[in-house]
Amino acid sequence: MNLFAEVEAAQLQLKDVVPSTPLQKNLNLSDEFGATILLKREDLQIVRSYKIRGAYNKISSLNDSEKQQAIVCASAGNHAQGVAYSCHLLEIKGTIYMPSTTPKQKVKQVQLFGKSFVEIVLTGDTFDDAFAAAMEDATKNNKIFIHPFDDPKVIAGQGTVGLEILEAFKNPIDYLFLPIGGGGLAAGVSTVFKQLSPKTHIIGVEPKGAPAMQNSIARGQNTVLQSIDKFVDGAAVKQVGQHTFEICQKNLSDIVLVPEGKVCTTILRLYNEEAMVVEPAGALTIAALEFYKKEIKGKTVVCVVSGSNNDIERTAEIKERSLLYEGLMHYFLIQFPQRPGALKEFVNDILGPTDDITYFQYNKKTNREVGSVVVGLELKNRDDINPIRSNMTKTGFEYKYLNELPELYTQLIG
Repeated sequence: MNLFAEVEAAQLQLKDVVPSTPLQKNLNLSDEFGATILLKREDLQIVRSYKIRGAYNKISSLNDSEKQQAIVCASAGNHAQGVAYSCHLLEIKGTIYMPSTTPKQKVKQVQLFGKSFVEIVLTGDTFDDAFAAAMEDATKNNKIFIHPFDDPKVIAGQGTVGLEILEAFKNPIDYLFLPIGGGGLAAGVSTVFKQLSPKTHIIGVEPKGAPAMQNSIARGQNTVLQSIDKFVDGAAVKQVGQHTFEICQKNLSDIVLVPEGKVCTTILRLYNEEAMVVEPAGALTIAALEFYKKEIKGKTVVCVVSGSNNDIERTAEIKERSLLYEGLMHYFLIQFPQRPGALKEFVNDILGPTDDITYFQYNKKTNREVGSVVVGLELKNRDDINPIRSNMTKTGFEYKYLNELPELYTQLIG
């Protein structure tokens, strides 16, 4: 199969359905990195992510007999919305399996896009549970399964993002940053660039807690991760697709892993400085620029912003992760003397004038000399943690630093 030809065919298939999204120069990022930074705004897509491209291209390619079979998919978010909207446009019945833990807002959006053409089934606690249920339904009831990334038609649909970038910007592009989850977008867009802009350095970006593509390429075979950090939910997968692995293995110049906390800092920055609302996966490529700042200086760089389906209920967690990553939030388990004035002594002798107690959990035990207290401190400057730890040691406050004890942190803070 000629994948590039498939991408060109997909563009014709999508031209009256999927609008071309803007390619915008970002002045703040360009100034910061001394480069021309262009953002491909797939967060402005009609279903707020690029996923509609692959879903529609795949579903519209089915023959009449296959369309009568109905379709089925599994997703926790963006793929579900793309499939639902495609079912509505093509008037095809579809069943969408989603984990029972999916936020109500996302379930509502899927139903909104699919209207009467889709049935949503909430099952299990994880995507893997929903995937298993969808596959069972497809097999038992002879339905067409629409894979979220590992399908040539889906990959070709996502690849149309690459054609749009090169049509919108005629000058040479030095670097292209692509987010990687299952790898459909990276496989499709990198194929286009290898054909039309072969000198461009293609950089894949994965969350540090889910390096499925990097791990597979390093091992030379598609490998399943035993565990992942699911925070960057649009890009956190245990295993990439076999098709996408084979393509990305050939096409990518490098893969950058971005810590989840850095992603959170980027989300907050984009909202505050640009009025952009992006989901964690949508912030990946912009967050990755920091790790390539020497290479991109003076260059032309494109970052694909993949989606904006962010749940506002996650804002507190996003802020917390950002502060932890930036070294501005610190948690301690402290043995506090159980006597009057101990807290005042802690504030006066340990903390600086700008240090803020944001978390304090203490249950007094009258039959003990000391009691365990969990304290959270938010600082103005990351270096201010050093005198705090030094002051606690000098004044005899015994403590455990929970930032460096992730298992204990998870038990006590969450």
